[in-house]
Amino acid sequence: MTNKDLFEALRMFEKEKDIPMDYMLQQIQKAIVIACKNYYGGNENVVFKIDPDKNAFDVKLVKTIVDEVFDPDFEVTLEEAKQINKRKKFEIGDEIEIPLDPKRLGRIAVASARNVIRQGIRAGEKGQSLLEFQSKLGEIATATVERVDPVKGIATIRIGKSEAMLPKGEQVGCENLSEGDHVKVYIADVKDNERGPHAIISRSHPGFVRRLFEQEVPEIFDGIVEIKSVSREAGSRTKMAVISNNPDVDAIGACIGPKGARVNSIVDELGGEKIDIIEYSDEPEKYISAALSPATVIKVEITDEENKSCKATVPDGQLSLAIGNKGQNARLAARLTGWRIDIRPESGFYGEDEEEETEDVAEEVTEEAVEEAVEEVSEEAAEE
Repeated sequence: MTNKDLFEALRMFEKEKDIPMDYMLQQIQKAIVIACKNYYGGNENVVFKIDPDKNAFDVKLVKTIVDEVFDPDFEVTLEEAKQINKRKKFEIGDEIEIPLDPKRLGRIAVASARNVIRQGIRAGEKGQSLLEFQSKLGEIATATVERVDPVKGIATIRIGKSEAMLPKGEQVGCENLSEGDHVKVYIADVKDNERGPHAIISRSHPGFVRRLFEQEVPEIFDGIVEIKSVSREAGSRTKMAVISNNPDVDAIGACIGPKGARVNSIVDELGGEKIDIIEYSDEPEKYISAALSPATVIKVEITDEENKSCKATVPDGQLSLAIGNKGQNARLAARLTGWRIDIRPESGFYGEDEEEETEDVAEEVTEEAVEEAVEEVSEEAAEE
């Protein structure tokens, strides 16, 4: 390979892999130094003169001029030095740069050099992938589905020039992804381990809904309308609390859009997932009442402000509506508000089935769900 071929290959590699030429030249220099050290008995005194603009790549090994050579890997005689460079006058003790022929380095040294270059390429690709993922952390990226595991449903997707895995549990409901599909995904986290950098991507994360609304609703993007909290059971239902920072702008109306166009666009992206948009309030009673919609709440009584516990009273005929199918409405309301909600009928009388369901839901909402809610609210507060 000529110097011109080398630099053309590096330029092509830079374009395809986004790994800078300077980085690859550093890896090649490192590889040659290691090869010289292995072949010339530890001599790693190598001088490089590189000029990509002129396709110049010159490598020389430095040796010392001596009267009598005891170590040919480090020394040359004065006579040998004059033959190597006839234009320069040398004296004993001077150093001479000897042109290096890579072909003389031997198979082991060359193999070692190749390994160094390969490791450099992998490290460069790893670094580029890490930077690409980190630049998109907490954001939505458009990805292309490359393949789908027919058994586990795990989708391998490409984001830019990097690959990532979208597990079935992070997909929306029962959506069926196919090779070649273009999908939006949320970059929830970026991890770097011995297997290289990888993004934790999701379509079921509450942050995915948040970012979709930011993209779809100009008032949110501009900061006029603020999303205070999101709770979600992907593929089924989402509750989102919003507030307007401008008294002339209706927060809920802005999110819904003309004839529901904005929210419907997001519902379509989420495969028909229901979205409840409520107005946030600093008053817990109002906030909790709104969170339990579509049920009507007669009153909310704060029973333990420190531990965020309350009792919500609803009309007898709306108890099941307030609790929701398998407790979903109550769970989402608890996660959204961060409050432990004990839902009671107005009459204080529970039907046999309803009483059992209410007790189960209360236990689920007040223990596991509220802990998750507090964590989610804390994370979202930290984000903002």
